[in-house]
Amino acid sequence: MAAAIPAHAEMTKEELAKLAQNPIANLISVPFQNNTNLNFGPEKGTQNVLNIQPVIPFEFDKDWNIITRTILPVIWMPALSPDIGARSGIGDIQFSALLSPANPGSWIWGAGVITQLPTNSSAELGNKNWGLGPEFVILHLEHGSPWVYGAIVNNVWSLTSNKQGGSYSQGIIQPFVNYNIPDGDGLYIVSAPLWTVDWNAKSGQQWTVPLGGGVGKIFHLGRLPVNTQIQAYYNVAKPDFGANWEIRAQVQFMFPK
Repeated sequence: MAAAIPAHAEMTKEELAKLAQNPIANLISVPFQNNTNLNFGPEKGTQNVLNIQPVIPFEFDKDWNIITRTILPVIWMPALSPDIGARSGIGDIQFSALLSPANPGSWIWGAGVITQLPTNSSAELGNKNWGLGPEFVILHLEHGSPWVYGAIVNNVWSLTSNKQGGSYSQGIIQPFVNYNIPDGDGLYIVSAPLWTVDWNAKSGQQWTVPLGGGVGKIFHLGRLPVNTQIQAYYNVAKPDFGANWEIRAQVQFMFPK
């Protein structure tokens, strides 16, 4: 942290906001993203998922970086039936590594792989089969423009099918758009819905499609930049027992190089 402080002092809050909005930036960061899902499951309970998502970049050579991201979900699952009570614990960890140009233009991209590790602490919180698949990121970030927009896409297939939970094929599409308010002192408007699909589910039960957005703001703890967000999403498409609303709050500690 101490080594990164001089770089922090040289960046404006708007520059820090744009850096935080780039999922494949050459930036060490530790986001804590909390997702509260309302009216979830047959009993219409509240599910809470805290995703701890450290992002660590590595310099492959002068032209390429490898950006790694780990997602560790800490889950509170409400009762799913009178016979299946509430559960809490760790879900399945996902780890991705993306190759990205070290000196891109206004269009930035990354491509690589994502793996799913069967780390769930109970059967209701995940699947015991390992998973693997491709992941892609593309975004537009131009100096002088207040807009940052792009998308993250991946799909994970199970490598085995004989363990708890069986085979799976699950994908995400996450479009994101940020508008950094001029002279807003690091304030911005954001929409980053997470559209998910379970290809093995029955027709009409595969997609969860939220729409919504919120606001974000750059603060400092001493000289350490912190990116904060609050967002709300309504699921316009969902499985029968999916949540209808999601409230997302995030705190991201940033360590620019």
